[in-house]
Parts: sequence; structure tokens; C-alpha cells
Amino acid sequence: MRFPRQAAIRPNLLRRARLIDAVRAFFIAGAFLEIETPVRIPAPAPEAHIDTQESGDWFLQPSPELCMKQLLAAGYEKIFQICRCFRKGERGSRHMPEMTLLEWYAAGSDYLDLMTQCEKLVVFLAERMDMGTQLTYQGQVVDLTPPWDRLSVAEAFRRFGGMTAEAALDRDCFDVILGIDIEPKLGLRRPLFLYDYPARCGALARLKPGNPSVAERFELYIAGMELCNAFSELTDPIEQRARFETENRARGAGGKPAYPTAEPFLQALASMPPAAGIALGLDRLVMLFCDAASIDDVVAFTPEEL
Repeated sequence: MRFPRQAAIRPNLLRRARLIDAVRAFFIAGAFLEIETPVRIPAPAPEAHIDTQESGDWFLQPSPELCMKQLLAAGYEKIFQICRCFRKGERGSRHMPEMTLLEWYAAGSDYLDLMTQCEKLVVFLAERMDMGTQLTYQGQVVDLTPPWDRLSVAEAFRRFGGMTAEAALDRDCFDVILGIDIEPKLGLRRPLFLYDYPARCGALARLKPGNPSVAERFELYIAGMELCNAFSELTDPIEQRARFETENRARGAGGKPAYPTAEPFLQALASMPPAAGIALGLDRLVMLFCDAASIDDVVAFTPEEL
């Protein structure tokens, strides 16, 4: 047989297709419009630790975020998209340089509303996949019954990190401590929202009213796996431009090239209503629902096979 791996993972690919159908059904029933935006863009949102794949003089999108927010500014209130995204140099048991993201935005919402939507989405998918209210991943049984657990980033670092989140940022080890010491302990019995990130970790997120030291951002963890990244969105173009410049300076300090400024996005931001948005890794979601230890087990082709 020429393609033994593809033959072996056929049940997972069948389940993947069912899961994507169910995702679409969930959002269509919620009056979200499915949209498509360009994969090749002139300027990504600059982030110090995310490298974008070049495509000629342009880039392959690391996320459809900038275009989707322009649609919010144009009056689209509830939109979602399932699309291919690209991040240079990301490869591991849970990472691919080309991945599938589910991204959705809703005007008039905040990150707390997105937490509720996440709960409803995953419970809906579990029901559609005939799994009831429990998910078993690599021997860990997770109760999906809402409401799910919530833990602030500050408390997570106090409890598991051995230092404060701000100290970790100052020492440039925030992501290392989060990934090695904290993430494996999250969402083991119930899904968990890790929320209120330090302001320095919310490049496109609104700062919390009354507490500008943190950004209204959360990530969702199930069985120790990070599934999504969500914000109450920043809508101030002046503040957003300043944050982009800060991220590009950080890239330069790290020996990385700066990215062009996304001017159409910044110009549209002034017209964008208060909103919340989320990017969810669909490949990882399929891993959970297939009880797959590696992302390789839920994609038809890996980069090494091409």
C-alpha cells in the first residue's frame, strides 16, 4: 500500500469531516454568516513571537483577523470562518506550519460572552458526535458540563509558575513557564478558561476597564491542551498603531524583520463597533474528539509527506 498512514487514520478523517459539518451547523443556527477572506495579504498583525510565511512580496495569513474585523467595521455583526493559516517554523506534536483555524466575531460582545459561546459550541459538538457530556483524552476524563472553570493568569503563575506573571515577562520566560509548568495542569477534569493576561500580552485586545494592567483575553484548555485565543477587541486605531510599532520594535530587537503596517485595517478600526473575537485551532479540537496524541493523526498530509 502506497499510503499506509492515510489508510490508518481514515476513521479520524471521517470524524474530522463530521466535526466540521457540526461546527458549521452550530454557527449557522446562531445566525452567524460564514465568510471567506484572502489567504495572501500585504501585511499581517506584527507579533514578536509569531513569524509569518512570505509569499512573494506579501504574506500567507497567520490569521484572518484583520480582514474579518474590517467586515465588522463594514456592518457585519456576526461572522465566522474556517480557513487555512500559516506560521513559519511551527512543527511539533500539536503544531503545523499550515493549520486550520475556526475564527468568529460578534459585535456587541465581550470576552465573557465568548466563554459562554465556547461552552455551548463544545457541548453541541459532543452531542453531535454521540459523546454525551464527557470527553476522554489520553486517559484523562473531562466533564464538559457548563459552567467551566476559570483561572486568572496572575493566579496561575502564583499557583504553578514559581513567580509572578510580570516577573516572568521581565525575565523573558513567560511563554516557557506557561508552556512547561502551567499548561499541562489546566483543564484536566473540567475545561478551564485562563483569563486576564498582562497588558503586554494582549497586542489586539482591549484593556480591562478599571484595571488597565490586564487585557481582556483568555485561552481555553481541555486536558492540558490549549484550544483557542480570544479577546474583547481593541477598537482604538491610535492605540492599535502604537502596539503594532511596539511589536515591530520587539521583532527588531530579536533580530527579526519588521512587518509592513496594515493601513486599511487601522483606518477601518475607527468604524468598528465594540466586539469580541476568537481563533480556535480546529486541528487540536479534532485531536481531542479523536483521542489522537499527535496532530499528524488528524490531517491527511503532513509537511514531510509532500
